[in-house]
Amino acid sequence: METITLHTTTREQMLDITSAIRELVSTRGWRDGALLLFCPHTTGALTVNEAADPDVARDMTVNMGRLVPRHGDYRHAEGNSDAHIKTSLFGPSLMLIVDGGEVRLGTWQGIYFCEWDGPRSRKLWAQWLAQ
Repeated sequence: METITLHTTTREQMLDITSAIRELVSTRGWRDGALLLFCPHTTGALTVNEAADPDVARDMTVNMGRLVPRHGDYRHAEGNSDAHIKTSLFGPSLMLIVDGGEVRLGTWQGIYFCEWDGPRSRKLWAQWLAQ
């Protein structure tokens, strides 16, 4: 298992980690199989979405704030219930296909770490699943 360290700069942020994941696959010489990414934080998530236009990540972040507002009818004492809910909506893991040493994504797709309670230093766990 590999550990990837990330640093976010705002409370809510979709951080494009596509290059870091591709570099990890290349550096380790992984060829054909699957890569499991898992976020061990209850207020951080992972997703694949459009990376060609940064407005997509902005639109997702802004509208998640409208769907699940920061302040609401929450009882969790830490004051970050919205972040827990947003994380559950996105999910903590991704399974990515690696073919011929390349992470297989659609033309416009990128891999994002979704920060919902930052800024923070975060970890992702990457587990190689060989064919």
